[in-house]
Amino acid sequence: MTAIALRLRGSRHLPVMAGAACTVALLLVGSLYSSNFLSPEYLLLQLQIASFLGIIATGAMLVILLGGIDLSVPWAVTVGGMMSAAAAGWWGGAAAAFAIPFGILCGAALGLLNGIGVAYLRVPSMIFTLGINAVAQGLIVVHTGGFAPQDRATPAMHLIATGRSLFGIPNALLAWAAVGGATLFLLHRTSFGRAVYAVGNRERAAYLSGIATRRVTLLCFVFAGACSAAAGVLLTGYSTKAYQAMGDAYQLPAIAAVVLGGTHILGGRGFYLGTVVGVVLITLLQSILSVMQIPEMGRQVAYGLVIIAMLLVYGRGRRHAG
Repeated sequence: MTAIALRLRGSRHLPVMAGAACTVALLLVGSLYSSNFLSPEYLLLQLQIASFLGIIATGAMLVILLGGIDLSVPWAVTVGGMMSAAAAGWWGGAAAAFAIPFGILCGAALGLLNGIGVAYLRVPSMIFTLGINAVAQGLIVVHTGGFAPQDRATPAMHLIATGRSLFGIPNALLAWAAVGGATLFLLHRTSFGRAVYAVGNRERAAYLSGIATRRVTLLCFVFAGACSAAAGVLLTGYSTKAYQAMGDAYQLPAIAAVVLGGTHILGGRGFYLGTVVGVVLITLLQSILSVMQIPEMGRQVAYGLVIIAMLLVYGRGRRHAG
């Protein structure tokens, strides 16, 4: 038994197994509050809601693998949603088909600014992305005049966010699966993915081995910005309208989902499957806390405690490894 315990403790997949066990436990606890908690329809609904967080967490994971952090998520989500809806209002007709890629490109542009600041200006990611978040907030307030925007989501945005086109599976879940599949391929089948892990482990050593560390960092932040904006587009389609601060509720859950899934918050190690498990776990936890009528502030405290605990655990591991 001791040998098995030591083997499990040293397993790279232990966070995934632990997260899966916690997910099952949450499902059982939820079933005590509602008999519908384990129904297929309810589970599909939860996965549909998890898709928004899952896409954001996908981009956040790449940045965390570098050893960085992206605090521009809230308003990158808002920019993606608002600019896609605004584009639909500006262009109308057949040109509205470009509303979705336009919103995603706006988020990618924010990510590009983040990447330039972190990779080339060498500003700490926490500081620079927080500044970009404030800039994005100011630009949106200027764009809307401080009022709620009147532009509505296009039918395509609404269909992707709420429709079910294939075997009753939510389209939003399929979108998350597509983003996740591309990320898995990128991380494990390309030289870029290997470079991401190398930069996260030791950037100086990666640079000396010939890796273009600045370009890798830049591209990861661009990808993260695009993912946040894509989630904003889906959220706009889900609620039919964009609104200010629509991404505020996703900053801490996205980071918590990534670190719960076993990605080292100091960078260099992590698996996308763990992030998926973390997203599902956070979504189910949110659902149970809502049923228990826990206020939003209490949920934010829970996410913060998770991040602090995982940071302490990984920090101790890095010191012992050193």
